[in-house]
Amino acid sequence: MHYIAPIQKLIDEFAKLPSIGSKTAQRLAFHVLRVKESDANDLAQAIMTCKKNVRYCSVCGNYTDRDPCVICSSDKRDPHYLCVVEEPKDIFAMERTREFTGLYHVLHGAISPLEGIGPEDINIKGLLQRIEDGDIREI
Repeated sequence: MHYIAPIQKLIDEFAKLPSIGSKTAQRLAFHVLRVKESDANDLAQAIMTCKKNVRYCSVCGNYTDRDPCVICSSDKRDPHYLCVVEEPKDIFAMERTREFTGLYHVLHGAISPLEGIGPEDINIKGLLQRIEDGDIREI
């Protein structure tokens, strides 16, 4: 099926998202066309606000809208314990358990020699610096 250019562009953009195949991209595009214009504008604004305001915490590498992030700046967290995670989404998973009360460090990837990803390609240097500078007892 050939769609008019604006619809095809929207489908193509949705299809670039992870886990979104062509059929789901089509459903999303047609959903956007069916909703009120204000709802479509809200979606577009939320995406642009997120892209503009969300950045990495300079301490841990988590997503944040302020620096340092809420976790790193909390006096309720135990700075002696550091949980190293691969991606920011892993912090959200850990926080849902409400068990870990230490701090985090995000590597932003994993070492994968087969894919040509080495230690220099992820945030290991930042981790080593935090270990050197801090009073970390357990990782």
